[in-house]
Amino acid sequence: MDTDFEASVTDRRLNHFPDWVYLLREYYEAYRFLSSGGSDRIRAHQRAVREAISRVQKSNAPLRFDSPAHKPVTAHLKRALDEGRLERTAPLIRAIETVQDSLIWQYGYEKIPRGLERNYAYAEICGPNGPVLTDEVILGLVLFAPDCTYPAHAHSGIYESYLCLSGAVSENHQGVYAAGSMIFNPPEHTHRITVSKLEPALLAYAWIGPRELLAGQKMVFNRKRRSK
Repeated sequence: MDTDFEASVTDRRLNHFPDWVYLLREYYEAYRFLSSGGSDRIRAHQRAVREAISRVQKSNAPLRFDSPAHKPVTAHLKRALDEGRLERTAPLIRAIETVQDSLIWQYGYEKIPRGLERNYAYAEICGPNGPVLTDEVILGLVLFAPDCTYPAHAHSGIYESYLCLSGAVSENHQGVYAAGSMIFNPPEHTHRITVSKLEPALLAYAWIGPRELLAGQKMVFNRKRRSK
């Protein structure tokens, strides 16, 4: 981490905030014990995420707390957390609950499709925008309302994974992912997510990639081509 980046925050360090230490630990454990399904690529990604988290912990990363922010979809958060307590992801759910009042829920797009503003939001946990400030990895949460369709999009140069913490989703109509499942999206892979009609879905995510891309990644939905 460069000195300008480090000097831009006050001297609040990770080890001063046990709840955030435990949260990162639970992310690490999830990426350690959830199955890779026999995939070498997914196993390598899981290892890369764990190694990045270890570097964040060893550096005693700085923290920055901005004002918490909510979006309409966060009305579903209590239900999503309650459902997650019943799943194998419960340790990560409990760690999230301890910091939920500090989360900054946002959209991440300059222009969000009509209707999605009530059905989706994400909160960064660890990354260039904090609260745990680092350029090693981006960790966060994404919350979907029931019956949400998250439009097709891709990430340039970024390896992305989702851990389903509660609810159920499908990606590109190619299987159903329930709590305890992992979805892996390599760079440039276009993916579209649909959500169960009856329950919200809460997913943890991790992004691994070059530092400059993590710092400047812009999320853009793929536009449908109009027929002539």
